[in-house]
Amino acid sequence: MNDTVTKAGGPDSAPQSIPPAIELRGISKAFGPVQANRNIDLTVQKGTIHGIIGENGAGKSTLMSILYGFYKPDSGEILIDGKPIQITDSMTAIRAGIGMVFQHFKLVRNFTVLENIILGAEDGPLLRPSLARARKRLRELAEEYELQVDPDEAIEELSVGHQQRVEILKALYRQADILILDEPTGVLTPAEADHLFRILNGLRDEGKTIILITHKLREIMEITDNVSVMRRGEMVASVRTAETTPEELAELMVGRKVLLEVDKTPAQPGKPILEVRDLRMIDIDKVERLRGISFDIRAGEIVGIAGVSGNGQTQLLEILGGFPEKGAKISGEVMMNGQPLALNGRGSDAAERRERGIGHVPEDRQDEGLIMDFPAWENVSFGYHNAPEYSNGIFMDCAAIRADAEGKFQRFDVRPPNPELAARNFSGGNQQKIVVAREVERNPDLLLIGQPTRGVDIGAIEFIHKRIVELRDAGKAVLLVSVELDEIMSLSDRVLVMFDGMIMGERDPETTTAGELGLLMAGVTDRDASGRDGITPAHRHPADHPDEPTAKPEGQA
Repeated sequence: MNDTVTKAGGPDSAPQSIPPAIELRGISKAFGPVQANRNIDLTVQKGTIHGIIGENGAGKSTLMSILYGFYKPDSGEILIDGKPIQITDSMTAIRAGIGMVFQHFKLVRNFTVLENIILGAEDGPLLRPSLARARKRLRELAEEYELQVDPDEAIEELSVGHQQRVEILKALYRQADILILDEPTGVLTPAEADHLFRILNGLRDEGKTIILITHKLREIMEITDNVSVMRRGEMVASVRTAETTPEELAELMVGRKVLLEVDKTPAQPGKPILEVRDLRMIDIDKVERLRGISFDIRAGEIVGIAGVSGNGQTQLLEILGGFPEKGAKISGEVMMNGQPLALNGRGSDAAERRERGIGHVPEDRQDEGLIMDFPAWENVSFGYHNAPEYSNGIFMDCAAIRADAEGKFQRFDVRPPNPELAARNFSGGNQQKIVVAREVERNPDLLLIGQPTRGVDIGAIEFIHKRIVELRDAGKAVLLVSVELDEIMSLSDRVLVMFDGMIMGERDPETTTAGELGLLMAGVTDRDASGRDGITPAHRHPADHPDEPTAKPEGQA
């Protein structure tokens, strides 16, 4: 499919006399019985930003991995700058001017930025001259593309956003003219994502060709010139971004109309389910991660916590979920259904939390929610394997667990619908569905859910959001942590904002703005004319204090 297009405000597409930067013809790839790519045609013009979207498992990453030499296609042809090429490995791709930034970065964490940049690209047997030349070139690239980063900083000391800059610098250092980015904003804050877009626009203006794999339609509409849509291994459309809409793209991705806004009625809060008072945590390095957190959640409401990653949200979820950092000092009071929860020692573990009616979808599904090498049917029972329905006398009833997994796969539309496959063989979105199914179907009184749709496609996002709202409407309490402000504002009935281990304030999602939340996320609180915080204390539910103003920030010292 030829998609030589122009985006309003973007560069003109390449003249027809100039060959496309990339042309894929009839690319097919199967993994056993699974047909990942089927007869794919794709044309990407020089000097454009080309988006590729599709549901999890649609074959996007497989197709780009073929282009980068990680996989060899079963059939088809690849042309770079109009010339056929056999890309047998990633070094061949790099020599052809192709660079790729993966969703999970390929960096050596205890190496410095400079060492990571030249790794595999040393230009001689002596390392010192290579490092000196690389340092000079790195400085030039950083200034030219706004990719400033300390070359002597260890990767493990950098933020996720700066690690991504290093990956882009690696590709540019290797003289990449074609840059592939796989879900680049999945772990970035809104400010970091905006900075990345400025970088990508600058690269395009310099004549680079960008391929952006993402599930976020807002990003597609904001930054791409062209967009191609994949569904179930096939290319179903390639269009001008300026001539389409998010609704049209969503329907092409999923094959049906998709609700892009969360459909929910106003909350009907009931009795307090979770009450947190003055919760504090000092980690093993003597860093205070939580600094006097207080709030509550009632039955029948979703309380969202907004904030830049690393401001205490993870520690809060871990403590409430029963697996805090080892050696941490924790104090304060937490009540669940009117009864205290142990914060230290006996009764403070995850098994006890589940017994008390707390379900937990952790932020990192791969490290904390699943055992990747175990089959999906076993993962469906983890944490609940002692439940009566999974037991056959003193032994586990594996047949019952398999049958339960099959039912969950059907109800949650997990693809492929085969619970015998190892968890690692499912796409990220389907892995997330497995974890959500396991926790939601236990009907918890309180659901803790961290980053529920990170790396998840539009169809799965709609599905997961519906399940969360259904749980709320069934009278359950939900504590939602997400770095996606759109998700926080559309799902939550109340929004708390965390910064530096404190709750900076509470907002009503119906009346606040992303800018207002962004200021609180940066630690900026507003003041009334008297110089005092005009607030409703975040630990006191508005239903208990109808005469007090709502939707105001709480400033904590």
